[in-house]
Amino acid sequence: MPKKYDKSAYWEIINRQKGILNKKEQLKLKSSKVTVIGCGGIGGAAVEMLARMGVGKLRIVDKDSFDLSNINRQLMSSLDSIGRPKTQVTEEILRSINPSLEIEAFEQELNQGNVKKILNGSDLVVDALDNLISRILVSRCSFDLDIPFIHGAIHGTMGQITIFTNKTPSYEELFKLPSFKEDLTEEIVDKVQKLSQNVPPVIGPVPNIVGCLQAFEGLKLLTSKGNPIMAPDVLMFDLLKKEPFYMVKY
Repeated sequence: MPKKYDKSAYWEIINRQKGILNKKEQLKLKSSKVTVIGCGGIGGAAVEMLARMGVGKLRIVDKDSFDLSNINRQLMSSLDSIGRPKTQVTEEILRSINPSLEIEAFEQELNQGNVKKILNGSDLVVDALDNLISRILVSRCSFDLDIPFIHGAIHGTMGQITIFTNKTPSYEELFKLPSFKEDLTEEIVDKVQKLSQNVPPVIGPVPNIVGCLQAFEGLKLLTSKGNPIMAPDVLMFDLLKKEPFYMVKY
């Protein structure tokens, strides 16, 4: 990008949002730090939309590299990215979208030892995870650090989105997981893992819709605009239905 556009590019990029967000609200996005755990189907869509909306700082976390099976749904993947780390490819793409974006990339597996370091200082955490144990670790740490946790999950043609905070039921409580109020002992971990032993089928638009919706929920939280979807309310959809979107109260 030519240097003469460096300083003005941000405001040109978000120009079409001016009728929806005022300058104060846009500056709030620009000064915010959002952590997205996962750069796959859900996470790739979430980080791209956050970058395009003008969020100023993103942390991205993923230990994996792209493979051919990712191409049906993961926006950051392509034939050129096969075998490359997801965080590295995602960072390159995000910088080409929003030149003023600050990015911290963690090419590592999230675990009990590093989760606090990864989340600390974030304004929001976006759940783009694919396993229950990691979700439990992130949701617990988000609660301890008082950071809103924007949950998203998919199965086949179905998806769900909600937000957990210190003022809502927790992730484990809402979905009645056997780990609720328990230490993550081997026995408890085994019980949780048995709940999702099979890799779910997935078709391209589903995780991308979830990621886009999570990004917009993040905008609502960061700008105090609109009505975020807070637990115990859960927005659910099934794209095979004539009326795919519906709200459930757990």
